Amino acid sequence: MQILKYGQREIEYLTNRDKKLGAAIDKIGMIEREIIPEPFTALVSSVVSQQISNKAAETVWKRLSNLLGSITPESIAKVSLTEIHGCGMTVRKAGYIKGIANAAISGEVNFNELHTLTDGEIIKKLSALNGVGVWTVEMLLIFSFCRPDVVSYGDLAIRRGMKNLYGLKELSKERFDKYRKRYSPFGSIASLYLWALSLPETRKR
Repeated sequence: MQILKYGQREIEYLTNRDKKLGAAIDKIGMIEREIIPEPFTALVSSVVSQQISNKAAETVWKRLSNLLGSITPESIAKVSLTEIHGCGMTVRKAGYIKGIANAAISGEVNFNELHTLTDGEIIKKLSALNGVGVWTVEMLLIFSFCRPDVVSYGDLAIRRGMKNLYGLKELSKERFDKYRKRYSPFGSIASLYLWALSLPETRKR
């Protein structure tokens, strides 16, 4: 298992920029989150995981992996929509996965060259695919491309963690952006802690 790497440099920077976040980092400690370095596989995994529990996503992913052997555009193209649907996902979601594979095979999206693009360019290109929204691509930026400065406004848990950290009842986009800029250029690491802070058991520590 590969994990998102960070260390003392990022921790010290965030702590110096935001004392409340720094105190939370000190209390929570290091966080290990798995990454999927291959962006095509990571995107298919993200689509599988949409709107279902982690446990359900693991089950569906295992079935899909068993069906395909390896998750590649070619292996997806060889099986039918019905077979992908049979792994435990909706027909619509199976269609999205087929569409992503077709985009890779046709050259509409060159997954091997995506790493050369900016965050904004990757978001624009991938969110044009059916079933792939901005939030999905932002998660890909963190957990596949390991981009250092992503804090997703579209992520409810991120916003909840931010409200918990600062004791806020409401969080405007303007205030969110103020905090996001404060964390830059290590917003992705701040995001790890905001996710942790969104959980009730973390807040009680």
